[in-house]
Amino acid sequence: MSLSATDLSYSYVPGRLALRDITLALDGSGTTFILGGNGSGKTTLIQCLCGIRAPKAGSVQLDGTDLRRLHPLQRARSIGFVPQIHEPVFTYSVYQVVMMGRAPYLGPFSAPQKADRQRVAEALHALDLWELRNRPYTAISGGEQRLTLIARGLTQGAKYLLMDEPDAHLDPRHQHDVFTRIVDLAAEGFTFAISSHNPNNAILYGARAVLLAAGRLIAQGTPQEIITPKLLQEAYGMQFETITDTNGLRAVLPAMKDRNQS
Repeated sequence: MSLSATDLSYSYVPGRLALRDITLALDGSGTTFILGGNGSGKTTLIQCLCGIRAPKAGSVQLDGTDLRRLHPLQRARSIGFVPQIHEPVFTYSVYQVVMMGRAPYLGPFSAPQKADRQRVAEALHALDLWELRNRPYTAISGGEQRLTLIARGLTQGAKYLLMDEPDAHLDPRHQHDVFTRIVDLAAEGFTFAISSHNPNNAILYGARAVLLAAGRLIAQGTPQEIITPKLLQEAYGMQFETITDTNGLRAVLPAMKDRNQS
C-alpha cells in the first residue's frame, strides 16, 4: 500500500500557489516529518494528502488510484487525519471521541456493535488511555487529547495517519510521550506523516523528513541527510549550527555568533 503525491499544486487564491509541483511518497511503515517555516505549505500538504483539499494540479494517489475517484468512506478506512486544534461542540468523553473513528463502518442509523467496541478498547489500551475513557475530552491535557485523536485514527483501521503539528503547545514531556507512541505504532506497521516546526523532533523520532519553502519541496530523505545547516537556512531563512554530544547525539540550533565567546 502506498500514499503518494505527483506534481501536486494547490492554490487558495487564483494566480498564487500555496504548493507547487510537490512529488513525494509515503511507502511502507514509518514516520515522515514535514518541516518548514510559517506559510511554507505544511498544513496544506497534509490536507491534500488526506483528501480534505483537492489539488489545483497534479494528484494524490492511494495505491495508484486518485483520491478524487474514491468514495469518502473508502478514503476514511485508509487515511486518518489528526488536526492541530480540535474543539468538539459537545462535551464528549474520551471513549466517545475514539468511537467516532468507527463512523466509516456504521450506517446512518446503526449503533456500534461488539466488534466496534473491541476496536475502541484495543486503541485505548494501546495508548494507555483506558483509565481516562470516561473523562470529558475537554478536561484532559493537551498531550492526552493528541493521544485520543491518534486512538480515534487507529479505530478507523487507517494505515496512514496524517498529523498537523501534534507537538504544538506541548511541553517536552508530552511531546516525548506522543512521539514515542507514534514510533511504537510505526514499528507495528502504521505510516505517519507529521507537520512540525521542530527539526530536532524529526532527528529524534523520524525515519524520513521533507523540507518545504514557499510551497516548494526543497529536499527529502533521512533526517541525517537533509536536516543540515545549509538546507535549514534555505527553508527557514536563518542560519543554523549542528551540536553533537560525546555519544553522537545530534541537534540543530539557531546560530549564535557569540555562543562560544566568554
